[in-house]
Amino acid sequence: MNLKEKLLSAIIGAAVAAGAFSSAAKAEDTIKVGILHSLSGTMAISETTLKDAMLMLIDEQNKKGGILGKKLEPVVVDPASNWPLFAEKARELIAKDHVAVVFGCWTSVSRKSVLPVFKELNSILFYPVQYEGEESERNVFYTGAAPNQQAIPAVDYLMSKDGGEVKRWVLAGTDYVYPRTTNKILEAYLKSKGVAESDIMINYTPFGHSDWQTIVSDIKKFGSAGKKTAVVSTINGDANVPFYKELGNQGVKATDIPVVAFSVGEEELAGIDTKPLVGHLAAWNYFESVKTPENEAFIAKWKEFTKNPKRVTNDPMEAHYIGFNMWVKAVEKAGTVDADKVIDALPGTQAPNLTGGVSTMLPNHHITKPVLIGEIKADGQFDVVWKTKDLVPGDAWTDFLPGSKDLEADWVTLKCGNYNTVTKKCGG
Repeated sequence: MNLKEKLLSAIIGAAVAAGAFSSAAKAEDTIKVGILHSLSGTMAISETTLKDAMLMLIDEQNKKGGILGKKLEPVVVDPASNWPLFAEKARELIAKDHVAVVFGCWTSVSRKSVLPVFKELNSILFYPVQYEGEESERNVFYTGAAPNQQAIPAVDYLMSKDGGEVKRWVLAGTDYVYPRTTNKILEAYLKSKGVAESDIMINYTPFGHSDWQTIVSDIKKFGSAGKKTAVVSTINGDANVPFYKELGNQGVKATDIPVVAFSVGEEELAGIDTKPLVGHLAAWNYFESVKTPENEAFIAKWKEFTKNPKRVTNDPMEAHYIGFNMWVKAVEKAGTVDADKVIDALPGTQAPNLTGGVSTMLPNHHITKPVLIGEIKADGQFDVVWKTKDLVPGDAWTDFLPGSKDLEADWVTLKCGNYNTVTKKCGG
């Protein structure tokens, strides 16, 4: 190569390098935040709102100047209620889009689908929905309720005098891991309280189930044995619409057989006639109807952001609100978005919830939350009829299953999600 060719090659090489540097610098101008929620399919009824909530939170943070001097850039994908697609989309967000964190999933089957990806690529997932527990992963932060923060208190309430002193139980759920595991825990809990097996009816239906006539008829028959009966519902997604409609069609009133739901909030009720459902219950850690300055400010911002005065708020939105604010604090504390450093910074981080308390991220990667029971009103909102006096710490492993009662999750001291307190060993 002569001098002229060498000079030309050097100029081209420098230009390419400069272009690559420019692209890399441009890529690092923002901090990317992944949003992994179904915008189509059976779970879109619940998850689309969470995507919008995340866009609002990111927009608000950018108005405050972003984080570490950089603006946040949302990267939205649609896993379309397709559980294997959740894993593909998670990999795409982390490996291709280089997001610093992901907020997403609703069903436990979608969360289980993405877990190996987050572990392999060492990224962070904030999971905002009530779930069955029995899990604590280093790369996941659970801001929804564990069973001791929703399912167990709901049953305790129904057993109490205020809740009607229920004696017979219908455990009705969608056929996947969350309802099955939650009902396994509830069945063991009910039996520990002296409930006979013959007083427990368990039923599962597929996602998107629409024909509820026979099942509701069976529930009515089960509830006609002379003992106070209640339905504990872990039915998820758009199957709730025909389920509640059929309850109304068959005249199942809350005064006869109350239904307490764990996956039905303001968003799900917005699409149906709620008048026949008045008095039925839901157990959550937040309701839009709670009167606090924090909640009223959040609702006002939500309606302004969506430009829709009819848009409602709900519990998983509040979980994203808490989780997002915790992540921001942990990044600022760590001085970086590096996953390992942020994971280490998160336990102990506090953020206000919207019901008038301050939630804390625990060493088991769950948070402290109040528990509220709400009655459905004719306008689709909830009247809070009971709440815990204090915030309840999320328990990753239930005390009511033999394989779980000896397990402890602690990513700060023990560095383990399933430490056996009897054998003194980490399960891996």
